[in-house]
Amino acid sequence: MLYNLTAATQSWLDDRGLSWLVMVMHQLEFRALFAALLSFVLVLTFGPRVIRWLARRKIGDAPEFGNDSLNQLMQSRAGTPTMGGIIICGALIASTILLADVIHNRYIHLGLIVVLCYAILGGVDDWLKLTQSRRSPGIRDGLFAWEKLLFQVGFGLLVGFFLYRSGTSPDAHVLNIPFQRTYLPTPSIESLIQPPAIAGGVWILGIGCFTIIAMLAIAGTSNAVNMTDGMDGLATGTLIIASLAMMVLVWIAGSPRASYFLLVPSVPGTGELMVMAGAMAGACLGFLWFNCSPARVFMGDTGSLALGGLLGYFAVAIRQEFLLLLIGGIFFLELGSIVVQTSWFKWTRRKYGQGRRIFRCAPIHHHFHLGGWKEQQVVVRFWIVSVVLTMIALVSLKLR
Repeated sequence: MLYNLTAATQSWLDDRGLSWLVMVMHQLEFRALFAALLSFVLVLTFGPRVIRWLARRKIGDAPEFGNDSLNQLMQSRAGTPTMGGIIICGALIASTILLADVIHNRYIHLGLIVVLCYAILGGVDDWLKLTQSRRSPGIRDGLFAWEKLLFQVGFGLLVGFFLYRSGTSPDAHVLNIPFQRTYLPTPSIESLIQPPAIAGGVWILGIGCFTIIAMLAIAGTSNAVNMTDGMDGLATGTLIIASLAMMVLVWIAGSPRASYFLLVPSVPGTGELMVMAGAMAGACLGFLWFNCSPARVFMGDTGSLALGGLLGYFAVAIRQEFLLLLIGGIFFLELGSIVVQTSWFKWTRRKYGQGRRIFRCAPIHHHFHLGGWKEQQVVVRFWIVSVVLTMIALVSLKLR
């Protein structure tokens, strides 16, 4: 809104010689970093009040992991407020509205819708589970898994459809395969005069394939982040790393000169998402102040579903779904460990009459915890792996 207000009053400011006061608002990089700082400050300012409000209403987490050893290790978590994702999402939305082009940019509109809808879904699930003891016996204690998945998949399809319609050029619909050039190599001076031609062999997706890929990326990442949110600071810290990486990728996709130089898709209009990615990084950084061990609050489904969905949305918008697999590698490792564990258990139960497990417990961070790693060791080592995977993803941009 501040950006739009600055643009609307530019002539008036120029006439009075005051335009120098707001010139920085026209610089995308400044607004993105300012959004990160603003959301960080908002979370630190309002976080303690929200945490106290959640605690007064006894909205706390009493986790059950289905493993006696793990229950004993994690018993200190009982009573810690959850639903802290409302702090992150609130700061993210406020910073984006203030500093991004919320009036004209369709990508910002869709991003805000993703955050709101997935946060509402997670909030309903959290509220039903965590207030069950105050309601009549027999009333459900949360959304059924199929209900959550149905919403995630259905909404992912809708976002994919409108995202496809928002693309104004074939570049916004390509399937960006690792190490494949999106454009034919062109001298920098020529690319400034006329956009380079799309290279042969590059797939330009139709609306059907595009929508399905968008659904898988958005719903899949939403679930993956949700599965990772099981230790103090684990999901939050990994999200900070991923959102900072997305800031770089969004800037490249929104800058024709950078994308043509690196031969990756140029998607006009997505540059504004850099502000949103910055707000996400800042909000998560502020939340980590309260979420680091020992955590004073957990983000719950309210935050994990929304932030995971937004991370997947960024990747689809800038056509970097494959790099998302690296940048969010820890998230997908967690999700994959659950799929593998469940599938193997069911298969061995049918074959041998008794289910067997590959991991001590899934998601995989609990496997290492039960193996002797301290919780802080698991968290920090997973952060390190995430940083390494992100560096590999960014380096691979030049390998075309």
